[in-house]
Amino acid sequence: MKKKYVAVMLGLVLSMSTASVYAAGSSAETAAESTKDSSSDDSDSKASDDKAGTQGEKPDGEPPEKPDGDNSEPPSGEKPDGEPPQGDGQGGPGGTPGGQSQGVESYDAANDYTEDTTVDGETLSSTGTDENVAHISEGAKVSIKNSTITRESSDSQGGDNSSFYGVGAAVLATDGEAYVSNSTIDTDSKGAAGLFAYGDGIVYAANDTITTKQDTSGGIHAAGGGKLYAWDMTVETNGESSAAIRSDRGGGTMVVDGGTYTSNGVGSPAIYSTADISVNNAALTANGSEAICIEGLNSIHLFDSDLTGNMSDSEQNDCTWNVILYQSMSGDSEVGNSTFEMNGGSLTAGNGGMFYTTNTESTITLSDVAITYADDSEFFLKCTGNSNQRGWGESGANGADCLFTAENQEMQGDVVWDSISQLDFYMTDGSTLTEQ
Repeated sequence: MKKKYVAVMLGLVLSMSTASVYAAGSSAETAAESTKDSSSDDSDSKASDDKAGTQGEKPDGEPPEKPDGDNSEPPSGEKPDGEPPQGDGQGGPGGTPGGQSQGVESYDAANDYTEDTTVDGETLSSTGTDENVAHISEGAKVSIKNSTITRESSDSQGGDNSSFYGVGAAVLATDGEAYVSNSTIDTDSKGAAGLFAYGDGIVYAANDTITTKQDTSGGIHAAGGGKLYAWDMTVETNGESSAAIRSDRGGGTMVVDGGTYTSNGVGSPAIYSTADISVNNAALTANGSEAICIEGLNSIHLFDSDLTGNMSDSEQNDCTWNVILYQSMSGDSEVGNSTFEMNGGSLTAGNGGMFYTTNTESTITLSDVAITYADDSEFFLKCTGNSNQRGWGESGANGADCLFTAENQEMQGDVVWDSISQLDFYMTDGSTLTEQ
């Protein structure tokens, strides 16, 4: 049986009378025997050192020029980097998958931009089936400012071509740069994301208001290695599988500074990550879903942001959570370590437990986050296998391998792991874990 334990760092003693830290199905006595000081076993320390790596940092350096021409400073630190994940498939925990896709050879667009162009104070619209309002390609640099962009079609189906490649998005950049600022984007069509960066496309957006009404319609979206940078946006999504900040197959890079991002649909987290995503000083709210979903070898780094989720209970799931790090085996993301880091700000759960990780390696780091728990919270951290009806790995072999680090962090609730999972739990800089 794989060894399981919780490591408590720097001599901090975790009292079993104040919080439950236990292996699922074991007695409290067994759990107590599994709680160790991190210095007591060199092999155990090495395992956690191998996974720890370096923590994420806020985006830094000179930003690309903002769409409105204001070259103001972004947060300090480094932007996410690394190779985007590859694979086939679809689906987040609450998502509604579309049909399998083999990619797209061309896009239909109401406005095709293949040369450098400035659009100022205009109305751009699209009503065609699976049509983009604006498509930027062939290396063009296009500035759209002070404009109204609308996308409406009752015939569009959304699905994988929309989620993976941007078919039907309002503004899509596949090979070129889109600068969108001080504009309003409204979509009422399945698969109609607001802004979408795919492949060699880069999107820079500032001070825009985005509202999407239908399923598979994220607010800002990156896939296939695309890059998207956003400042001070107001984003609201209302459909299923429509995260306010969304990524999908092939991943990419997303950097967000400021703004309000709200999702209202089922299976629509505030952030769905199959990419490297950093967010600073933003309000992130999921009113009908978990707050965060990270799949496979991908990451989310949050700085001084307020994050709220409210996931409903479902018979498909073993439990209800607010933040999940997992591997669905759908092929949307490369198998590997999922990373969630949160520094400052606040984290609120309206329902269910707080952190759940299953069928993946994961790294979770919290530092000085104000946490509000659901009244019915069953756990603070659950690190176990699963019998999820969607098929997240092979039952009995789909445990989790988690490195959790708390820095100057107050925590409440139970910490749970099982016999097929590994948990390294470190508390530093005066962190505490107490009964809820």
